[in-house]
Amino acid sequence: MKKLIVKLMGGERFQTMRVSLFCIITSLIVGAAILLAIGKNPLAAFGNLLQGSGLMPKSSYAGRQNMFTDFMSFLDALTPMIFASLAVSAALKAGLFNIGVSGIMLASGFTASVLVGQSELSAFIAKPLVILIGIAVGAIVGALIGWLKYKFNINEVVSSIMINYILMYIITFFINTFFVDPISRQSKTITDSARLTLSGTRAFDLKFDVSLAFPLAIICAIVIKFLFDRTTTGFEIKAVGLSRKAAKYAGMSVPKNIILSMTVSGALAGLAGVTYFCGYFASIQPGVVPSMGFNAIAVALLGNSDPIGCIFSSFLVTVISKGSIYMSSQQGVEMEIADLITSVILIFTACAEFLKMYVGRLSMEQGGSEEAGEA
Repeated sequence: MKKLIVKLMGGERFQTMRVSLFCIITSLIVGAAILLAIGKNPLAAFGNLLQGSGLMPKSSYAGRQNMFTDFMSFLDALTPMIFASLAVSAALKAGLFNIGVSGIMLASGFTASVLVGQSELSAFIAKPLVILIGIAVGAIVGALIGWLKYKFNINEVVSSIMINYILMYIITFFINTFFVDPISRQSKTITDSARLTLSGTRAFDLKFDVSLAFPLAIICAIVIKFLFDRTTTGFEIKAVGLSRKAAKYAGMSVPKNIILSMTVSGALAGLAGVTYFCGYFASIQPGVVPSMGFNAIAVALLGNSDPIGCIFSSFLVTVISKGSIYMSSQQGVEMEIADLITSVILIFTACAEFLKMYVGRLSMEQGGSEEAGEA
């Protein structure tokens, strides 16, 4: 059994990918067991998840809808998830845990909605301006969390959680007081010229949504990958994350890199916010922080904090979350089952480092026994 474990998950080159696949497969098996326990067919339920995400055809569609329209809606939901997971990943590179992604998303989305979303600016000016506001607001909040960590040694988990609540209550006050829609009781819907999603696009006798920021999400992942793998700045941030004492001894500025990593993380979270509230949705519900900011933690961990890995893990988690509505309607199960599967993925992903250590120990034991046998 131990030899089989070493063979399946051993080897340094692909060990991270193998461990992540093990976490995914194990969580899906647990999810299948839960579905069986409540009397549902796991294969049919998982198929419904793919159908609801536009990755498999449904048995029937409404007018002007088909699998392509579902897939375009899926990409629209995937875009902010990629940005949010990249935000968590950027902070993890410096050994920091940014729990404030949800609050930053809220702040950037609200600021862009108020400053640009209700204006009469043309789409040519409004859409880039929304993106720039998202980056700026996110970077400021992220830098604040990093500065509190450096200046007063306030744990970033505590400060980011508190900032989440502070921002939520402040924004809720302003929405309910000045920007509320009397019918929906949410913030006023932003104009189409400022929205980062082309809603209700008509082509080929179909009606679908187009996420304008999806290519930007892919480009950002590649840029962040290059930053951390190919630049001196990225090397210093990772060095600080591995050992602050060693980095300081080597002449690196620990405070600068802590603040810089949180600034980058905040900017990415800001992009997640504007693509979520000024793209996928066109308004903000007061008194609620987006759960996507917390799901992004699971996504980043599943992707091993690698920007490219975050794209694939975002894809998987978005399939589960986006397809849960259709699965619920077809199988007659609660939508929370999808959240449960995501939670199981997080639990097993959190054990990834333990699995790596365990496999490494087994590999050493196996190698030692083989040398003893040869002797």
